Amino acid sequence: MTSTPLLSNFFAGRWQDGTGNGSTLLDPVLGTSLVRVSSAGLNLAEGFAFAREQGGAALRALTYKQRAALLGDIVKVLQANRDAYYEIATANCGTTNKDSAVDIDGAIFTLGYYTKQGEALGDATLLLDGERIRVAKDPVFQTQHIMSPTRGVALFINAFNFPSWGLWEKAAPALLSGVPVIVKPATATAWLTQRMVKDVVDAGILPAGALSVVCGSSAGLMDQLQPFDVVSFTGSAETARIIRSHPAVAQRSVRCNIEADSLNSALLDPAAAAGDEAFNLLVSEVVREMTVKSGQKCTAIRRIFVPRALFDAAAEAIGAKLAKTTVGNPRNETTRMGALVSREQFDSVTAGIAHLQTEAETLFDGRSAALVDADPSVAACVAPVLLGHRQPMQAKVLHEVEVFGPVATLMAYDSEEQAYELIRRGEGSLVASVYSCDPAFIARAAIALADSHGRVHAISPDVAAMQSGHGNVMPMSLHGGPGRAGGGEELGGLRALGFYHRRSAVQGSTAALDVLMASGAPFKP
Repeated sequence: MTSTPLLSNFFAGRWQDGTGNGSTLLDPVLGTSLVRVSSAGLNLAEGFAFAREQGGAALRALTYKQRAALLGDIVKVLQANRDAYYEIATANCGTTNKDSAVDIDGAIFTLGYYTKQGEALGDATLLLDGERIRVAKDPVFQTQHIMSPTRGVALFINAFNFPSWGLWEKAAPALLSGVPVIVKPATATAWLTQRMVKDVVDAGILPAGALSVVCGSSAGLMDQLQPFDVVSFTGSAETARIIRSHPAVAQRSVRCNIEADSLNSALLDPAAAAGDEAFNLLVSEVVREMTVKSGQKCTAIRRIFVPRALFDAAAEAIGAKLAKTTVGNPRNETTRMGALVSREQFDSVTAGIAHLQTEAETLFDGRSAALVDADPSVAACVAPVLLGHRQPMQAKVLHEVEVFGPVATLMAYDSEEQAYELIRRGEGSLVASVYSCDPAFIARAAIALADSHGRVHAISPDVAAMQSGHGNVMPMSLHGGPGRAGGGEELGGLRALGFYHRRSAVQGSTAALDVLMASGAPFKP
């Protein structure tokens, strides 16, 4: 028997311990055991039925405004326990306090945003989608499209990099919609997710069955899904393929949202010059995106496109800033970048860098520098690496392989159209950022890149001090992307509620539709 404490699952309205030894979560810097998780032995059918029948019915009995009030109460609980979450993130995720804030405070902000969005919907119990449409010559017979909460459960299978934000950015619109949530956090960093759920459950905020957490193996979870359930997955393209081909999705038409791999880009205006405002903004943003959370963000910059004449200047400027990044134990106040989440991820990133180096030259490699307060044979720390390719039209691997760590590749382009073509070789991404002083170029780039990106983030000197960041996902903007990025959509204000609602056309008399509309709120995403 192990002395490492076991985290309980909250499932079927009660706390339950999984059987067996389960999986041990480790400190990625010190290598020490923290807690164990196990989902073995859980009655999955019971838990899903309880969430659907108890949690779903209780949530749907409330108005949007009442459910928004629940989100507001969750915000208060999370704020009250914020210090504990930071301690867990340092121990289990290896992040500095600044990086932990992206996950923890980002989650609280997103919940607060949807609290306000829900309040604005008022006492409605359904959403009105558009205006009435006349069906017959006589206007007494019309159509009104409505959106009503699905009578199912939302299963979230989340990634390891955002155990806090990954839960709440999905749960906020789901709970606001009236749909109960079952979250299966990634095992490596499940502690923070479990603790947050525990605090909310202990506070007695939500109806029984509205929020459940299953830690450990995901085996059997997809088998429980029924036609009116939904599943949202964030993670690798390989796992996404398994989910898409599962009978629940392929045969029972369970609604599925996927966010997978993404080779996000940064593009510098061809009219830029070394050291000018646009150039400096790109350099700063690239360095930030390479180092925040050790590059473990689905939105991080992976490919950097600059005019050929600026390739060497950009490489020098980015490398100089990266050289100032101290890497190691996040508990040491001199550390600026912490660890990857595990030694397994360390091995994956190290192998990935070597794979990219088969095509790219190495422009900066910080891995020879000593770690701060950490044993390199134990800690999952990888220093930033900047690669480069001067003829990226000839590259293949660099446009296909995402290394999920502090790694990016600088690429030269010869014309504006060539830059767009190179960016599109990513085959669909979450975000591309554009750096320019010229509004006309920004507009052209946005139009050229919008079809292959979920978000185009334009950074110009006039917004430099207030822009939210290439990699920061804001709840009022769409998060998702086509093609390789998974084809999914999350957030985007009230658009997020669409995934948890079913659209239906009600055809009837003007009198009947008048009564119906009294129960609804206008839906104008």
